[in-house]
Amino acid sequence: MFCPHCAADNDRVIDSRACEDGRAIRRRRICNQCKKRFTTYERVEQYTLQVRKKDDAREPFQREKIEQGLERACWKRPFSREQIREVAARAEAHIMSDYEAEIHSSVIGHIVMQQLAALDHVAYVRFASVYREFKDVEDFVAELAPLRHPTPQPPSRESTL
Repeated sequence: MFCPHCAADNDRVIDSRACEDGRAIRRRRICNQCKKRFTTYERVEQYTLQVRKKDDAREPFQREKIEQGLERACWKRPFSREQIREVAARAEAHIMSDYEAEIHSSVIGHIVMQQLAALDHVAYVRFASVYREFKDVEDFVAELAPLRHPTPQPPSRESTL
């Protein structure tokens, strides 16, 4: 592993632990040359899932793109980088468990929106505005309506006893 600080190929692992619900290993390393520390992540390499874009172009699935979209949506919101990675990991796990060869980009957007809706409404609306290509204020209002007035849930059996 090349050191990101001095580019030396001489480091050692000082700590390893599972992360992303056991789907990755986080390793803390120290460069033997410059003595600076850095973190790497090890994940199982999976088959190449293809993402079909709106223009019918295909490209390999890249979890990093989900993380980038989440970072933009969660900008100036109370979320750590690790929380964003966890949301991306859950979305990726959902995608990988349900799709084998190809997935449409709109499905990925929908899955990420579901994750954000449960996490933070502001981040959800930010993501939705890009994903659904809002054209005017009315698009925002239509997206906010279900968040402001959620459909009432029928009373549970325990509450009627």
